[in-house]
Amino acid sequence: MKLILCPDSFKGCLPAREVARELSSAIREVHPGWETVELPLADGGEGTLDALVPALDGQLCRTMVTDPLGRQVEAAYGLCGQTAVIEVAEACGLWRLSPSERHPLVTTSRGVAELLLAARAEGARNFLVGLGGTATCDGGAGMLEVPGLREKLAGCSFELLCDVDSPLLGAEGAARVFAPQKGASPGEVEVLERRLAALAERLLAETGTDVRHLPGAGAAGGLGGMLMACFGARRSSGIDRILEIIEFDRKVAGADLIITGEGKSDAQTLHGKVPFGVLRHAGGIPVVLMSGQIEHSEDLLSAGFRALIPVTPAEMPLDEALRPETARMNLRRAVNICISHNKYTSHEQVNCIFRISVPCGGDHRR
Repeated sequence: MKLILCPDSFKGCLPAREVARELSSAIREVHPGWETVELPLADGGEGTLDALVPALDGQLCRTMVTDPLGRQVEAAYGLCGQTAVIEVAEACGLWRLSPSERHPLVTTSRGVAELLLAARAEGARNFLVGLGGTATCDGGAGMLEVPGLREKLAGCSFELLCDVDSPLLGAEGAARVFAPQKGASPGEVEVLERRLAALAERLLAETGTDVRHLPGAGAAGGLGGMLMACFGARRSSGIDRILEIIEFDRKVAGADLIITGEGKSDAQTLHGKVPFGVLRHAGGIPVVLMSGQIEHSEDLLSAGFRALIPVTPAEMPLDEALRPETARMNLRRAVNICISHNKYTSHEQVNCIFRISVPCGGDHRR
């Protein structure tokens, strides 16, 4: 039996590589003879470095950059020949701030520019930029404050990996959709919207590119729009591009089952998130969704997932579930419940391996 383990990160809890490792260990503990292949994934946000740098035979490099509040922190980037892998959340990620520090009116994207320039100084000319998980909503204004940024990156190519097609402005834009998740009050959201509108006017005057309603311009607090306008960046579906780079289709060939997952799965999972990308590229191999929490189960089952397995017990408080040691325990528990008493090992009986699925009648959490 060959199983492919390709989760996204359980955000705020465990990186994708640790989720895959824990699943593999738990499965092999019950069925030592089964082959497990760990392929941690990302959609452009957290975990992009882990997914791409090994696949590109690159190396992780570290440099000092400015964090969202202007403090000096060490951040990583990938260097693969003349190609650099940049995860913007390494510099301005929400994970770098405590809840009380989340103030998108003051957080800055300056550190992303410093990451890019560090990679450029090492010879990078092509940039794969993962957009996601930022604590900022400055439209890249903080990046543009770094002296010589545009001159030093002239002639370089940029590909943006993201899972959203939000415009910069409007009801579906960077401020109104994402800023509240980063700590902005309703009044602050409107201030941010006006700032982004002013920045868009500036970019139009300087570059001739109107990013106000450009799909993807609102990604990462508006970083997508600035990179498109100033550097001619092109946008790709993060998960589709990452699956292509790691040669996912080749690596899953001959597998009997694929297990994917994320911190929380719901209807939004079907809009560019890792599990849905995996499902679309599975090539007929059954795909099980094992996530911390699961909602909108009927939508997910209708999309084609073979089974939905909630990892977190329904009665467990969120702050407890987010503790890494608790999450590891819950992952092992979910695997054990599903397969510990199962003796099926043939491909024809793979549907019986994960017998616990969410009924179509409504949402369910274990």
